[in-house]
Amino acid sequence: MFHVHLIQYPDDSMENIYWLEQAVKAPFANPLFALAQIDNEIQWEKYRYLFNMHIHLKLIEQYLFLGNKWNKRNAFFYNAPFKEQNLESLEIAETCYRAALFYWDEVIKWANKANENRFRWIDLPKVQFWTDEAIRIEKGTLDYKKTINRELRLIQKNREKFEAMKNYY
Repeated sequence: MFHVHLIQYPDDSMENIYWLEQAVKAPFANPLFALAQIDNEIQWEKYRYLFNMHIHLKLIEQYLFLGNKWNKRNAFFYNAPFKEQNLESLEIAETCYRAALFYWDEVIKWANKANENRFRWIDLPKVQFWTDEAIRIEKGTLDYKKTINRELRLIQKNREKFEAMKNYY
């Protein structure tokens, strides 16, 4: 049910968020239906950890897409007549980014489980990308927390600019 369009409208992101949250709540299906070949219980355990990590990463991405639709990157002087609308828009963007930040804690939890030493030599080639994500999270090269905090600082900076604006029109 999850899908990405070339042009991602807010409704598309919200629909994806809904389906991803349903996937997080749903019980796991039989290993026969996994995206990778599962031969034993230890592979199944690692697969579940990677799957949960990946789903939470996708939730973060969708919240970032959604927040970006309302995030005003610049507070130009000619936006003064629309100051209140822009402040409301920044509030919505901030809410989306804070939701994404919640999911980052979940990503870290699942990535740490998937990166346990007992899984180091467990190879799941069909989902190697998920393993790569977990390793990048462990090394710090994939850090959505840094991205989200940067966006939150930008929102605060622009909020202050909008609040300081005088309406000359």
